[in-house]
Amino acid sequence: MDNRTLRGRVAVIGIGETTYYRHGQSPDAEFKLALKAILAACQDAGMDPRDIDGFASYSNDRNDPSRLAAALGLRQLRSTTMQWGGGGGGNCAAVANGAAAVASGLSDCVVAFRALAQGQFGRFGQAPTAPTISGDMAWQAPYGVLSPGQKFAMKARRFMHDHGVKQEALRAIAMASYAHAQRNPRAVMHGKPLTEAQYDDSRWIVEPFHLFDCCMENDGAAAVIMVPAERAKDFPNRPVYVLGAATGSDERVAAVPHNTPNYASSSFATVAPDLYRMAGVTPKDVGVVQSYENFTGGVLMALAEHGLFHPDEANDFLQLENLLAPGGKLPLNTSGGNLAECYMHGFELVLEAVRQVRGTSTAQAPRNDVALVIGGPMVTPVSNLMLGSEAVL
Repeated sequence: MDNRTLRGRVAVIGIGETTYYRHGQSPDAEFKLALKAILAACQDAGMDPRDIDGFASYSNDRNDPSRLAAALGLRQLRSTTMQWGGGGGGNCAAVANGAAAVASGLSDCVVAFRALAQGQFGRFGQAPTAPTISGDMAWQAPYGVLSPGQKFAMKARRFMHDHGVKQEALRAIAMASYAHAQRNPRAVMHGKPLTEAQYDDSRWIVEPFHLFDCCMENDGAAAVIMVPAERAKDFPNRPVYVLGAATGSDERVAAVPHNTPNYASSSFATVAPDLYRMAGVTPKDVGVVQSYENFTGGVLMALAEHGLFHPDEANDFLQLENLLAPGGKLPLNTSGGNLAECYMHGFELVLEAVRQVRGTSTAQAPRNDVALVIGGPMVTPVSNLMLGSEAVL
């Protein structure tokens, strides 16, 4: 049973990304963006792209692995995985699936990636139109509940009601992302700081979410390269090891209409314990967090369900000074996250976690040996990832 773990068996040796654009403004097609990010990761790792032999992605990424292999000149393609379901909840699962392929011997060098060109394929942020509907949406669309913001606002509001969480806690999450983006020249919102007054005065999208509680929409691509841990020191960067990963959801989390037993949840109630068990760490060991912000309410619930504070302590813990690097108790979304760096469907969070462990972030956390990534709160399935330095193994 001890062998059934990813802990210390796989290392991230390269990261790469394109320029990040506002939605619809990329000059490149989605496939070209994916290639650019992968080649940037290869350059970062100091390796030949032809040595890649596997791909992993999520949310039905449209870039066919065989076509990628041909464009990159791969000598052999051995592993291709796509995380099923959950949209942005699969960002960490893509890394986990790629790492599992490496750890099991199915591949020697896997790239996990995500690419988006919304100008080419349509916006994520618009409610879909279709002549017929089925499944979950059949219980919601006839009553005007069309967008993720509408659905997730109800979960967040219920959590806030149950635990007495104030709007200021959501504001602190948003402001931390914007503050960190001001130190990150790659961020789309670099040079556009957010004040308390701007947040408070911004329009409601759907209560309790103001405009600045909602993620951006962007084009671009990001990628990470993984190899067996024993090869990690063959490459120029400080190795970053996979400590653990988990994916899934709580009992009956997709019950309709809005009837899941644990309704006011980010879907991590059962997933978070699995992550800590595999990683061999506790919440007290986590020095920095990158949490997917589809909406700040999901971050609130996800942090609590990962044991970083008790839900009733949210107002005290979620103060801006606690969330900022380098002096905060738990620096959060240190590159700007989905709110202020880029909405690369959450995959940019994985790259920032790698930078934190390497010690190369633009907003470096002083405790960086254990970095937590949280993917897609409130969707199903969700996933998470723990990365660490050699000192933790």
